[in-house]
Amino acid sequence: MHEMSIAMAVVAQVEEAAASAGAAAVTEVRLRVGELAGVVPDALAFCFELACADTLLAGAALAAETIPGRARCGACTAEWPTGMPPLLVCPDCDRAGDVALLAGRELEIAGARWEDSPGQDPAPTREPIVEEH
Repeated sequence: MHEMSIAMAVVAQVEEAAASAGAAAVTEVRLRVGELAGVVPDALAFCFELACADTLLAGAALAAETIPGRARCGACTAEWPTGMPPLLVCPDCDRAGDVALLAGRELEIAGARWEDSPGQDPAPTREPIVEEH
């Protein structure tokens, strides 16, 4: 299950950013996950909870925004939602060879919220992790 390796990578990146900022605990992590990214949301949530154990993220909430798949035909420039399983044939001109995926493969950390340790100055925002207190 690759969701565990994804969860572990997310936890490691957020923990590093939070620790650099002097955070006491991470309370929320927000992800953007494309519907074509091959990630099972329930499996990712389960793995995220396990990966957070004994880290600054222990008990953190996971908020995953699903990004719908979209495609564009290179021949006629029509755009359409791909759906799942993805429709990769243009619904307007019926071509399949010149289709570009515009959205739906994303897998990115959109932000994280953490609590500062007592006596710490707020840290500057770091990309792609957006700090909210």
